[in-house]
Amino acid sequence: MFNLLPRDTVFYDLFEGMAGHAVQASRNVQQLAQNFPDVAASIQRIREEEHAADQLAHQALERLDRTFITPFDREDIHTLIGELDDITDGVDALAKRFPLFHVKRMEEDFVKQTGVLIRAATTVQDAVSRLRKSRKLSDLSDALIEIHHQESLGDDIHHAALSRLFEGNVEPLEVLKWKELYDLIEDAIDGCEDVGNTLERIVLKNG
Repeated sequence: MFNLLPRDTVFYDLFEGMAGHAVQASRNVQQLAQNFPDVAASIQRIREEEHAADQLAHQALERLDRTFITPFDREDIHTLIGELDDITDGVDALAKRFPLFHVKRMEEDFVKQTGVLIRAATTVQDAVSRLRKSRKLSDLSDALIEIHHQESLGDDIHHAALSRLFEGNVEPLEVLKWKELYDLIEDAIDGCEDVGNTLERIVLKNG
């Protein structure tokens, strides 16, 4: 009988909105890398995306608290909200490090990682939008596979970048700065995979 009751579909709007902010933040961090050292405008845009994503996260959590019938399990909704927000939060934390660390040059591998992050976040956005229409794993599987593929590419670039940093040819202070920057963008890419894993669990439980 409960399956016949109307379910709150506004959650899908909020999920999709948060995924959209993650994509825009990712694009802005690529612009930051490409326009370096002129980073101020990109940092500001990322900050705006982070604030907007936070607002949607608060709206989603408030709605979760007062909604009786939800599209799927409350715990999974809560997890998905947090993970989508974490991507944008991570990009914002990354962007803030550039002026804080007084970064003097741009790393080629970091530019590559921004491309990986955009592809991963864009695929997350696609997968989230499909959730509104389908609970079949087959309808999301290609997107979920692509998210995992991008995370694997990010791992490879991350390992190669750190290996080069630790060869001994880079000043120790620069090693410290760039190790943290590489770790932060890798965390954001991993955050996309976390969302993919949650989406997979949702469709398996509700398909």
